[in-house]
Amino acid sequence: MLSTSRTTRRMFLKTIGICAASFALPSCAIAEKRAGKTPVNKPNIILCMTDDQGWGDTGYNGHPVLKTPSLDAMSREGIRFDRFYAGAPVCSPTRGSAITGRHPYRYGIFYANKGHMRKEEVTLAEALKTVGYTTGHFGKWHLGTLTTEIKDSNRGAPGKAQDYSPPWQNGFDECFSTEAKVPTYDPMKAPGSDEPYGTYYWKTDGTRETENLEGDDSRIIMDRAIPFIDNAARSKQPFLAVIWFHAPHLPVLAGPEHRKPYADQPESKQHYYGAITAMDEQVGRLRKELKTLGVADDTLLWFCSDNGPEGKSGKAPGSAGHLRGRKRSLFEGGVRVPGLFVWPAKVKKPRVVDIPCSTLDYFPTVMEILGFRVKGQPEPIDGVSLLPLIEGKMKQRPTPIGFESAGQVALIDNRYKIHSANRGKSFRLYDLIEDPAETTDLAAAKPDIVSAMKQTLLKWRASCKNSLDGKDYMPAP
Repeated sequence: MLSTSRTTRRMFLKTIGICAASFALPSCAIAEKRAGKTPVNKPNIILCMTDDQGWGDTGYNGHPVLKTPSLDAMSREGIRFDRFYAGAPVCSPTRGSAITGRHPYRYGIFYANKGHMRKEEVTLAEALKTVGYTTGHFGKWHLGTLTTEIKDSNRGAPGKAQDYSPPWQNGFDECFSTEAKVPTYDPMKAPGSDEPYGTYYWKTDGTRETENLEGDDSRIIMDRAIPFIDNAARSKQPFLAVIWFHAPHLPVLAGPEHRKPYADQPESKQHYYGAITAMDEQVGRLRKELKTLGVADDTLLWFCSDNGPEGKSGKAPGSAGHLRGRKRSLFEGGVRVPGLFVWPAKVKKPRVVDIPCSTLDYFPTVMEILGFRVKGQPEPIDGVSLLPLIEGKMKQRPTPIGFESAGQVALIDNRYKIHSANRGKSFRLYDLIEDPAETTDLAAAKPDIVSAMKQTLLKWRASCKNSLDGKDYMPAP
Protein backbone atom coordinates (compact mmCIF):
# COMPACT_ATOMS: atom_id res chain seq x y z
CA MET A 1 0.00 0.00 0.00
CA LEU A 2 1.30 3.44 -0.92
CA SER A 3 2.26 5.44 2.14
CA THR A 4 0.77 8.88 2.78
CA SER A 5 2.68 9.87 5.91
CA ARG A 6 3.91 13.47 6.07
CA THR A 7 7.58 12.43 6.32
CA THR A 8 7.36 10.03 3.38
CA ARG A 9 5.49 12.59 1.32
CA ARG A 10 8.10 15.27 1.93
CA MET A 11 10.88 12.88 0.94
CA PHE A 12 9.06 12.10 -2.29
CA LEU A 13 8.40 15.73 -3.12
CA LYS A 14 12.06 16.49 -2.55
CA THR A 15 13.02 13.88 -5.14
CA ILE A 16 10.69 15.36 -7.77
CA GLY A 17 11.78 18.90 -7.14
CA ILE A 18 9.20 20.33 -4.74
CA CYS A 19 10.90 21.59 -1.59
CA ALA A 20 9.66 19.90 1.58
CA ALA A 21 9.85 23.22 3.39
CA SER A 22 7.28 24.59 0.97
CA PHE A 23 4.59 22.97 3.10
CA ALA A 24 5.29 25.80 5.56
CA LEU A 25 6.52 28.56 3.25
CA PRO A 26 6.55 28.30 -0.55
CA SER A 27 10.07 29.69 -0.65
CA CYS A 28 12.01 27.22 -2.77
CA ALA A 29 10.59 27.28 -6.28
CA ILE A 30 11.75 24.17 -8.10
CA ALA A 31 9.62 24.83 -11.15
CA GLU A 32 10.92 24.48 -14.66
CA LYS A 33 10.25 27.41 -16.98
CA ARG A 34 8.85 26.28 -20.30
CA ALA A 35 10.98 27.19 -23.29
CA GLY A 36 9.77 30.23 -25.14
CA LYS A 37 7.38 31.36 -22.43
CA THR A 38 7.48 34.96 -21.26
CA PRO A 39 7.04 35.34 -17.49
CA VAL A 40 3.58 36.64 -16.61
CA ASN A 41 1.95 38.09 -13.56
CA LYS A 42 0.68 35.35 -11.31
CA PRO A 43 -3.11 35.51 -11.41
CA ASN A 44 -5.19 34.21 -8.54
CA ILE A 45 -7.12 31.00 -9.13
CA ILE A 46 -10.43 29.90 -7.62
CA LEU A 47 -12.03 26.53 -8.37
CA CYS A 48 -15.67 26.39 -7.25
CA MET A 49 -17.57 23.13 -7.50
CA THR A 50 -21.03 22.06 -6.43
CA ASP A 51 -22.14 18.54 -5.57
CA ASP A 52 -24.79 16.77 -7.69
CA GLN A 53 -25.99 19.95 -9.43
CA GLY A 54 -27.43 18.93 -12.79
CA TRP A 55 -26.85 20.65 -16.13
CA GLY A 56 -30.38 22.00 -15.96
CA ASP A 57 -30.12 23.28 -12.37
CA THR A 58 -29.33 26.89 -13.24
CA GLY A 59 -31.36 29.85 -14.33
CA TYR A 60 -29.12 30.57 -17.32
CA ASN A 61 -29.68 27.04 -18.67
CA GLY A 62 -33.40 27.63 -18.69
CA HIS A 63 -34.73 26.26 -15.40
CA PRO A 64 -38.33 27.51 -15.11
CA VAL A 65 -38.29 28.00 -11.32
CA LEU A 66 -34.79 27.97 -9.87
CA LYS A 67 -33.16 31.33 -9.15
CA THR A 68 -29.36 31.57 -9.64
CA PRO A 69 -28.68 35.29 -10.26
CA SER A 70 -24.96 35.08 -9.46
CA LEU A 71 -24.33 32.19 -11.85
CA ASP A 72 -26.49 33.89 -14.45
CA ALA A 73 -24.31 37.00 -14.15
CA MET A 74 -21.15 34.91 -14.63
CA SER A 75 -22.68 33.37 -17.75
CA ARG A 76 -23.24 36.85 -19.19
CA GLU A 77 -19.81 38.23 -18.27
CA GLY A 78 -17.33 35.47 -19.06
CA ILE A 79 -17.25 32.11 -20.83
CA ARG A 80 -20.28 29.84 -20.66
CA PHE A 81 -19.39 26.26 -21.53
CA ASP A 82 -22.33 24.45 -23.08
CA ARG A 83 -20.34 21.19 -23.25
CA PHE A 84 -18.45 21.13 -19.98
CA TYR A 85 -17.73 17.66 -18.58
CA ALA A 86 -17.05 16.43 -15.07
CA GLY A 87 -14.19 13.94 -15.04
CA ALA A 88 -16.57 11.21 -13.87
CA PRO A 89 -20.28 10.63 -13.13
CA VAL A 90 -19.61 10.54 -9.36
CA CYS A 91 -17.88 12.92 -6.99
CA SER A 92 -14.51 11.56 -5.76
CA PRO A 93 -13.06 10.79 -9.20
CA THR A 94 -14.11 14.17 -10.58
CA ARG A 95 -12.40 15.95 -7.70
CA GLY A 96 -9.19 14.08 -8.38
CA SER A 97 -9.33 15.06 -12.05
CA ALA A 98 -9.75 18.74 -11.13
CA ILE A 99 -6.53 19.00 -9.14
CA THR A 100 -4.26 16.68 -11.13
CA GLY A 101 -5.34 16.96 -14.78
CA ARG A 102 -5.25 13.16 -14.83
CA HIS A 103 -8.04 10.65 -15.02
CA PRO A 104 -8.65 9.10 -11.58
CA TYR A 105 -8.29 5.56 -12.95
CA ARG A 106 -4.58 6.40 -13.20
CA TYR A 107 -4.24 6.54 -9.41
CA GLY A 108 -6.97 4.33 -8.04
CA ILE A 109 -9.89 6.65 -7.25
CA PHE A 110 -12.41 4.56 -9.12
CA TYR A 111 -15.61 5.70 -7.42
CA ALA A 112 -16.99 7.62 -4.47
CA ASN A 113 -15.34 6.54 -1.20
CA LYS A 114 -12.73 4.50 -3.07
CA GLY A 115 -8.97 4.98 -2.96
CA HIS A 116 -7.17 8.18 -2.01
CA MET A 117 -4.90 10.81 -3.51
CA ARG A 118 -1.56 9.07 -3.85
CA LYS A 119 1.55 10.82 -2.61
CA GLU A 120 3.18 10.37 -6.03
CA GLU A 121 0.56 12.51 -7.75
CA VAL A 122 1.34 16.23 -7.97
CA THR A 123 -1.71 18.35 -7.23
CA LEU A 124 -2.34 21.83 -8.53
CA ALA A 125 -1.80 23.12 -4.99
CA GLU A 126 1.61 21.46 -4.76
CA ALA A 127 2.62 22.79 -8.15
CA LEU A 128 1.57 26.37 -7.42
CA LYS A 129 3.35 26.43 -4.07
CA THR A 130 6.65 26.03 -5.93
CA VAL A 131 6.11 29.44 -7.56
CA GLY A 132 4.98 31.35 -4.48
CA TYR A 133 1.25 30.73 -4.21
CA THR A 134 -0.61 30.27 -0.95
CA THR A 135 -3.25 27.57 -1.17
CA GLY A 136 -6.51 26.77 0.59
CA HIS A 137 -9.17 24.05 0.46
CA PHE A 138 -12.68 24.69 1.75
CA GLY A 139 -15.59 22.26 1.79
CA LYS A 140 -15.85 18.68 0.60
CA TRP A 141 -12.56 16.84 0.01
CA HIS A 142 -13.58 13.23 -0.70
CA LEU A 143 -10.10 12.21 -1.87
CA GLY A 144 -9.09 10.36 1.27
CA THR A 145 -9.82 10.29 4.98
CA LEU A 146 -8.97 13.18 7.32
CA THR A 147 -8.34 11.43 10.64
CA THR A 148 -7.04 8.21 12.13
CA GLU A 149 -8.05 9.20 15.66
CA ILE A 150 -11.87 9.05 15.76
CA LYS A 151 -14.82 7.71 13.76
CA ASP A 152 -15.52 10.25 11.04
CA SER A 153 -17.74 10.20 7.99
CA ASN A 154 -17.64 7.21 5.65
CA ARG A 155 -14.14 5.81 6.14
CA GLY A 156 -12.27 7.64 8.89
CA ALA A 157 -11.72 5.48 11.98
CA PRO A 158 -9.28 5.03 14.88
CA GLY A 159 -6.03 3.55 13.65
CA LYS A 160 -7.26 3.21 10.07
CA ALA A 161 -4.57 4.80 7.92
CA GLN A 162 -5.06 2.96 4.63
CA ASP A 163 -6.80 5.86 2.88
CA TYR A 164 -5.56 8.73 5.04
CA SER A 165 -4.70 11.54 2.61
CA PRO A 166 -6.02 14.90 3.85
CA PRO A 167 -5.72 18.12 1.83
CA TRP A 168 -3.00 19.48 4.12
CA GLN A 169 -0.80 16.59 2.95
CA ASN A 170 -1.62 17.38 -0.66
CA GLY A 171 -0.31 20.92 -0.86
CA PHE A 172 -2.96 23.01 0.88
CA ASP A 173 -1.77 25.56 3.42
CA GLU A 174 -5.17 26.29 4.93
CA CYS A 175 -8.07 23.85 5.17
CA PHE A 176 -11.64 23.72 6.34
CA SER A 177 -12.60 20.35 4.96
CA THR A 178 -14.89 17.37 5.33
CA GLU A 179 -14.19 13.86 4.16
CA ALA A 180 -17.59 13.53 2.48
CA LYS A 181 -21.16 14.84 2.50
CA VAL A 182 -22.92 16.76 5.26
CA PRO A 183 -26.44 18.20 5.48
CA THR A 184 -26.61 21.46 3.55
CA TYR A 185 -28.16 23.24 6.55
CA ASP A 186 -26.87 22.80 10.12
CA PRO A 187 -24.22 20.48 8.70
CA MET A 188 -23.07 18.95 11.98
CA LYS A 189 -26.55 17.75 12.95
CA ALA A 190 -28.50 14.76 11.69
CA PRO A 191 -31.57 16.14 9.87
CA GLY A 192 -34.53 16.61 12.19
CA SER A 193 -32.56 16.10 15.40
CA ASP A 194 -29.75 17.45 17.55
CA GLU A 195 -27.73 14.26 17.19
CA PRO A 196 -24.33 14.54 15.47
CA TYR A 197 -24.39 13.76 11.78
CA GLY A 198 -21.00 12.07 12.09
CA THR A 199 -19.00 13.95 9.47
CA TYR A 200 -16.84 16.77 10.81
CA TYR A 201 -15.02 19.80 9.51
CA TRP A 202 -11.27 19.50 9.96
CA LYS A 203 -8.62 22.23 10.05
CA THR A 204 -5.05 22.27 8.76
CA ASP A 205 -3.61 21.22 12.11
CA GLY A 206 -5.71 18.05 12.09
CA THR A 207 -8.22 19.23 14.70
CA ARG A 208 -11.99 19.53 14.40
CA GLU A 209 -13.68 22.89 13.95
CA THR A 210 -16.27 23.60 16.64
CA GLU A 211 -17.27 27.23 15.98
CA ASN A 212 -19.64 28.84 13.45
CA LEU A 213 -21.23 25.62 12.21
CA GLU A 214 -24.92 26.55 12.33
CA GLY A 215 -27.14 27.55 9.42
CA ASP A 216 -26.50 27.36 5.71
CA ASP A 217 -23.51 25.18 4.86
CA SER A 218 -22.47 27.16 1.77
CA ARG A 219 -22.25 30.29 3.90
CA ILE A 220 -20.26 28.40 6.55
CA ILE A 221 -17.74 27.34 3.89
CA MET A 222 -17.46 30.84 2.43
CA ASP A 223 -16.96 32.27 5.92
CA ARG A 224 -13.61 30.43 5.88
CA ALA A 225 -12.66 30.97 2.25
CA ILE A 226 -13.07 34.75 2.25
CA PRO A 227 -10.67 35.48 5.16
CA PHE A 228 -8.08 33.30 3.42
CA ILE A 229 -8.54 35.26 0.20
CA ASP A 230 -8.51 38.59 2.07
CA ASN A 231 -5.24 37.76 3.81
CA ALA A 232 -3.58 36.69 0.57
CA ALA A 233 -4.82 39.72 -1.38
CA ARG A 234 -3.81 42.21 1.30
CA SER A 235 -0.34 40.67 1.50
CA LYS A 236 -0.14 40.69 -2.31
CA GLN A 237 0.48 36.96 -2.48
CA PRO A 238 -1.09 34.99 -5.34
CA PHE A 239 -3.52 32.37 -4.13
CA LEU A 240 -5.32 29.18 -5.09
CA ALA A 241 -8.68 28.72 -3.36
CA VAL A 242 -10.50 25.42 -3.93
CA ILE A 243 -14.10 25.91 -2.77
CA TRP A 244 -16.10 22.71 -3.02
CA PHE A 245 -19.68 23.20 -1.82
CA HIS A 246 -21.79 20.32 -0.52
CA ALA A 247 -24.99 21.70 -2.06
CA PRO A 248 -27.20 20.23 -3.39
CA HIS A 249 -26.07 16.71 -2.34
CA LEU A 250 -28.38 14.73 -0.06
CA PRO A 251 -29.31 15.35 2.70
CA VAL A 252 -30.31 18.60 1.03
CA LEU A 253 -31.85 21.18 3.33
CA ALA A 254 -32.42 24.92 3.14
CA GLY A 255 -33.29 27.47 5.78
CA PRO A 256 -36.53 29.48 5.83
CA GLU A 257 -34.99 32.47 4.04
CA HIS A 258 -33.96 30.45 1.01
CA ARG A 259 -37.05 28.25 0.95
CA LYS A 260 -39.35 31.25 0.89
CA PRO A 261 -39.00 32.05 -2.85
CA TYR A 262 -40.18 28.49 -3.59
CA ALA A 263 -43.11 28.37 -1.19
CA ASP A 264 -45.45 27.21 -3.97
CA GLN A 265 -43.28 24.13 -4.64
CA PRO A 266 -43.37 20.71 -2.93
CA GLU A 267 -41.22 20.58 0.20
CA SER A 268 -38.46 18.52 -1.39
CA LYS A 269 -38.07 21.10 -4.15
CA GLN A 270 -38.16 23.96 -1.67
CA HIS A 271 -35.09 22.50 0.02
CA TYR A 272 -33.32 21.58 -3.21
CA TYR A 273 -33.89 24.90 -4.95
CA GLY A 274 -33.26 26.80 -1.73
CA ALA A 275 -29.89 25.10 -1.18
CA ILE A 276 -28.78 25.99 -4.71
CA THR A 277 -29.95 29.58 -4.33
CA ALA A 278 -28.09 29.81 -1.01
CA MET A 279 -24.94 28.53 -2.73
CA ASP A 280 -25.45 30.99 -5.59
CA GLU A 281 -25.69 33.80 -3.04
CA GLN A 282 -22.26 32.84 -1.73
CA VAL A 283 -20.78 32.90 -5.23
CA GLY A 284 -22.10 36.44 -5.49
CA ARG A 285 -20.60 37.26 -2.11
CA LEU A 286 -17.24 35.90 -3.28
CA ARG A 287 -17.27 37.97 -6.46
CA LYS A 288 -18.19 41.11 -4.55
CA GLU A 289 -15.29 40.55 -2.14
CA LEU A 290 -12.85 40.08 -5.01
CA LYS A 291 -13.94 43.43 -6.44
CA THR A 292 -13.67 45.14 -3.04
CA LEU A 293 -10.14 43.80 -2.65
CA GLY A 294 -9.21 45.00 -6.12
CA VAL A 295 -8.20 41.52 -7.33
CA ALA A 296 -11.24 40.50 -9.40
CA ASP A 297 -9.71 41.44 -12.75
CA ASP A 298 -6.72 39.16 -12.37
CA THR A 299 -8.49 36.22 -10.76
CA LEU A 300 -9.45 33.11 -12.73
CA LEU A 301 -12.79 31.99 -11.29
CA TRP A 302 -14.06 28.61 -12.47
CA PHE A 303 -17.42 27.08 -11.58
CA CYS A 304 -18.83 23.63 -12.28
CA SER A 305 -20.60 20.65 -10.73
CA ASP A 306 -18.98 17.31 -9.98
CA ASN A 307 -21.57 15.18 -11.82
CA GLY A 308 -25.21 15.07 -12.84
CA PRO A 309 -28.22 15.19 -10.54
CA GLU A 310 -29.10 12.52 -7.98
CA GLY A 311 -32.21 10.35 -8.16
CA LYS A 312 -34.66 9.24 -10.82
CA SER A 313 -35.86 11.63 -13.49
CA GLY A 314 -39.36 12.90 -12.79
CA LYS A 315 -39.15 12.04 -9.10
CA ALA A 316 -36.01 13.71 -7.75
CA PRO A 317 -35.88 17.52 -7.93
CA GLY A 318 -32.57 17.82 -9.79
CA SER A 319 -32.57 18.42 -13.55
CA ALA A 320 -30.26 17.28 -16.33
CA GLY A 321 -32.24 19.49 -18.68
CA HIS A 322 -32.65 17.92 -22.12
CA LEU A 323 -29.87 15.41 -21.52
CA ARG A 324 -30.16 11.65 -21.08
CA GLY A 325 -29.00 10.07 -17.82
CA ARG A 326 -28.15 11.34 -14.37
CA LYS A 327 -25.53 10.83 -11.67
CA ARG A 328 -23.60 7.52 -12.02
CA SER A 329 -24.28 7.36 -15.77
CA LEU A 330 -21.88 8.07 -18.62
CA PHE A 331 -24.74 9.34 -20.74
CA GLU A 332 -24.55 13.11 -21.08
CA GLY A 333 -26.81 13.88 -18.11
CA GLY A 334 -24.35 12.13 -15.79
CA VAL A 335 -21.22 14.01 -16.86
CA ARG A 336 -22.20 17.17 -18.75
CA VAL A 337 -22.54 19.83 -16.06
CA PRO A 338 -22.83 23.61 -15.65
CA GLY A 339 -19.49 25.20 -16.52
CA LEU A 340 -18.52 28.87 -16.18
CA PHE A 341 -15.32 30.91 -16.26
CA VAL A 342 -14.56 34.56 -15.62
CA TRP A 343 -11.18 36.30 -15.89
CA PRO A 344 -11.95 39.97 -16.57
CA ALA A 345 -8.36 40.87 -17.45
CA LYS A 346 -8.38 38.40 -20.35
CA VAL A 347 -12.03 37.64 -21.16
CA LYS A 348 -13.44 41.05 -21.89
CA LYS A 349 -16.41 39.95 -24.02
CA PRO A 350 -18.83 37.20 -23.00
CA ARG A 351 -18.86 34.04 -25.08
CA VAL A 352 -20.78 30.79 -25.30
CA VAL A 353 -18.49 27.87 -26.12
CA ASP A 354 -19.61 24.49 -27.43
CA ILE A 355 -16.14 22.94 -27.63
CA PRO A 356 -15.92 20.00 -25.19
CA CYS A 357 -14.03 21.03 -22.03
CA SER A 358 -13.45 19.23 -18.74
CA THR A 359 -12.35 19.42 -15.13
CA LEU A 360 -9.26 17.62 -16.45
CA ASP A 361 -8.30 20.87 -18.18
CA TYR A 362 -7.82 23.02 -15.07
CA PHE A 363 -4.31 21.80 -14.31
CA PRO A 364 -2.78 22.11 -17.80
CA THR A 365 -4.51 25.45 -18.36
CA VAL A 366 -2.98 26.98 -15.25
CA MET A 367 0.44 25.52 -16.07
CA GLU A 368 0.25 27.02 -19.57
CA ILE A 369 -0.83 30.42 -18.27
CA LEU A 370 2.06 30.53 -15.80
CA GLY A 371 4.51 29.02 -18.27
CA PHE A 372 6.06 26.34 -16.07
CA ARG A 373 5.91 22.69 -15.20
CA VAL A 374 6.87 20.86 -12.02
CA LYS A 375 9.97 18.72 -12.30
CA GLY A 376 8.91 15.09 -12.02
CA GLN A 377 5.23 15.74 -12.78
CA PRO A 378 3.62 12.35 -13.54
CA GLU A 379 2.54 11.99 -17.14
CA PRO A 380 0.47 11.61 -19.22
CA ILE A 381 -1.87 14.48 -18.48
CA ASP A 382 -5.37 13.78 -19.81
CA GLY A 383 -6.55 17.37 -19.88
CA VAL A 384 -5.59 20.05 -22.39
CA SER A 385 -4.71 23.70 -21.89
CA LEU A 386 -7.69 25.95 -22.51
CA LEU A 387 -5.53 29.07 -22.80
CA PRO A 388 -5.99 29.10 -26.60
CA LEU A 389 -9.75 28.90 -26.00
CA ILE A 390 -9.60 31.73 -23.46
CA GLU A 391 -7.72 33.77 -26.06
CA GLY A 392 -10.32 32.97 -28.71
CA LYS A 393 -7.97 30.85 -30.81
CA MET A 394 -9.23 27.31 -30.19
CA LYS A 395 -11.66 26.02 -32.82
CA GLN A 396 -11.92 22.45 -31.59
CA ARG A 397 -10.58 20.20 -28.85
CA PRO A 398 -7.22 18.71 -29.86
CA THR A 399 -7.70 15.38 -28.03
CA PRO A 400 -10.82 13.43 -27.01
CA ILE A 401 -12.05 12.95 -23.44
CA GLY A 402 -12.04 9.40 -22.07
CA PHE A 403 -14.33 8.11 -19.34
CA GLU A 404 -14.55 4.93 -17.28
CA SER A 405 -16.80 4.27 -14.31
CA ALA A 406 -18.34 1.15 -12.77
CA GLY A 407 -18.19 -0.96 -15.94
CA GLN A 408 -19.12 1.88 -18.28
CA VAL A 409 -16.69 3.39 -20.78
CA ALA A 410 -17.05 6.29 -23.19
CA LEU A 411 -15.04 8.56 -25.46
CA ILE A 412 -16.11 12.02 -26.58
CA ASP A 413 -14.61 14.06 -29.40
CA ASN A 414 -15.75 17.31 -30.95
CA ARG A 415 -18.80 15.71 -32.52
CA TYR A 416 -19.25 12.04 -31.67
CA LYS A 417 -19.42 9.86 -28.59
CA ILE A 418 -19.04 6.13 -28.21
CA HIS A 419 -20.62 4.63 -25.11
CA SER A 420 -20.57 1.14 -23.62
CA ALA A 421 -22.37 -0.14 -20.55
CA ASN A 422 -20.60 -3.52 -20.65
CA ARG A 423 -16.89 -2.66 -20.29
CA GLY A 424 -16.40 -2.14 -24.02
CA LYS A 425 -17.89 -5.36 -25.35
CA SER A 426 -20.31 -3.39 -27.51
CA PHE A 427 -20.69 0.30 -28.29
CA ARG A 428 -23.33 2.82 -29.17
CA LEU A 429 -22.49 5.90 -31.22
CA TYR A 430 -24.12 9.31 -30.81
CA ASP A 431 -23.79 12.55 -32.74
CA LEU A 432 -23.69 15.06 -29.89
CA ILE A 433 -24.07 18.05 -32.22
CA GLU A 434 -27.27 16.86 -33.86
CA ASP A 435 -28.49 14.66 -31.01
CA PRO A 436 -27.26 15.88 -27.59
CA ALA A 437 -30.07 13.93 -25.91
CA GLU A 438 -28.56 10.67 -27.26
CA THR A 439 -31.79 9.32 -28.73
CA THR A 440 -30.39 7.71 -31.88
CA ASP A 441 -27.67 5.06 -31.95
CA LEU A 442 -25.60 5.47 -35.13
CA ALA A 443 -23.22 2.56 -34.54
CA ALA A 444 -24.64 0.37 -37.32
CA ALA A 445 -24.73 3.27 -39.79
CA LYS A 446 -21.19 4.54 -39.08
CA PRO A 447 -19.03 1.53 -38.19
CA ASP A 448 -15.78 3.22 -39.30
CA ILE A 449 -16.23 5.99 -36.75
CA VAL A 450 -16.98 3.44 -34.02
CA SER A 451 -13.91 1.42 -34.95
CA ALA A 452 -11.55 4.41 -34.93
CA MET A 453 -12.87 5.78 -31.66
CA LYS A 454 -12.79 2.33 -30.08
CA GLN A 455 -9.09 1.98 -30.88
CA THR A 456 -8.38 5.37 -29.32
CA LEU A 457 -10.34 4.37 -26.23
CA LEU A 458 -8.50 1.03 -25.93
CA LYS A 459 -5.12 2.79 -26.07
CA TRP A 460 -6.24 5.28 -23.44
CA ARG A 461 -7.48 2.55 -21.11
CA ALA A 462 -4.17 0.69 -21.50
CA SER A 463 -2.35 3.91 -20.62
CA CYS A 464 -4.48 4.30 -17.49
CA LYS A 465 -3.63 0.73 -16.49
CA ASN A 466 0.09 1.50 -16.85
CA SER A 467 -0.36 4.55 -14.65
CA LEU A 468 -2.26 2.56 -12.04
CA ASP A 469 0.64 0.12 -11.91
CA GLY A 470 2.95 3.01 -11.00
CA LYS A 471 4.78 3.30 -14.32
CA ASP A 472 4.37 7.11 -14.40
CA TYR A 473 6.24 7.64 -11.17
CA MET A 474 9.92 8.25 -10.57
CA PRO A 475 11.70 5.36 -8.82
CA ALA A 476 12.19 5.71 -5.10
CA PRO A 477 15.66 7.03 -4.18
